[in-house]
Amino acid sequence: MTKKGRVFSGARPTGRQHLGNYLGAMRNYVALQDEYECIYCIVDIHALTTVETTQELRANTYDMALDWLAVGIRPEESIMFVQSHVPQVTELHTILSMVTPLGKLTDLPTFKEKVRQNPNNVNYGLVGYPVLMTADIALYRAGLVPVGVDQGPHIEFARETVRSFNYRFNTNVLIEPQMKVTEVPKVLGIDGVQKMSKSLDNHIELASTPEETQKRVMMMVTDPQRMRRSDPGNPDVCNVFSLHKIFSSADEVANINVECRRAGIGCVDCKKLLAKNLNAHLEPFRARREALNQNPQQVWDVLHDGAKRARELAESTMRDVRAAVGLAE
Repeated sequence: MTKKGRVFSGARPTGRQHLGNYLGAMRNYVALQDEYECIYCIVDIHALTTVETTQELRANTYDMALDWLAVGIRPEESIMFVQSHVPQVTELHTILSMVTPLGKLTDLPTFKEKVRQNPNNVNYGLVGYPVLMTADIALYRAGLVPVGVDQGPHIEFARETVRSFNYRFNTNVLIEPQMKVTEVPKVLGIDGVQKMSKSLDNHIELASTPEETQKRVMMMVTDPQRMRRSDPGNPDVCNVFSLHKIFSSADEVANINVECRRAGIGCVDCKKLLAKNLNAHLEPFRARREALNQNPQQVWDVLHDGAKRARELAESTMRDVRAAVGLAE
């Protein structure tokens, strides 16, 4: 089958993945493989901008790779690797930084948000984060980057940076990436307010045991106005119901939608059903993960093989970049 083009996507190594990661990115990674040449990168250098200690970085990288493989990334046809294993990315980052105005970096909403979150750690790497991100994409001449609409400014920045490079050096060796908008549901955490996040401890890990999953689901906040079992509920504002629409059957969703509104079903029973269906959905993933985890070296071999293939693409790009810039052979 002829692929439509090359896709690149990267994610910071946060360790064992949770339901928000799965719904927001991982299942899309798997689906894209059917039509595109996919390059998926665990961006460990990016993680250094906000991580106070690197003691868990290797373990987090392994756990993320394990989850990606278990969910269905096919390394025999896609390239899956660790960012730091391809040193050409830092070379391209340095070169692209020469054509990037500082004002553009400090004006980005994401930079301002990071400064707000970490006012005592506004480091050089944090400022240059979008340039490194652009290097990630441009290094592999990826035409498409799958992101949610809210990530549009990042891709537009990458496009402008590539355009500036090509214009400055009168070349077309780098490709302006296009944004491939993906439907990313907003996955709230068990608190029903904040986005699902490990740092907020409001997440449900994919690799949890069925018992752990049920415990977390039973902690989920439902309709805040429903105080008693006999009170009618409103599924439209219930986080549990939003997940039922993904993991439960159409008949079950329809039934909950009616019964909740007339107090025919209580929140406890609604959560138990969600936990049951969620565990059933994740059972094949957990089995594959457990099997892969029996041989950790196999996971690292996948990443090392992916890095070897990625370096070949990267060096091809860098030869053209160096020539365009005028660097000596």
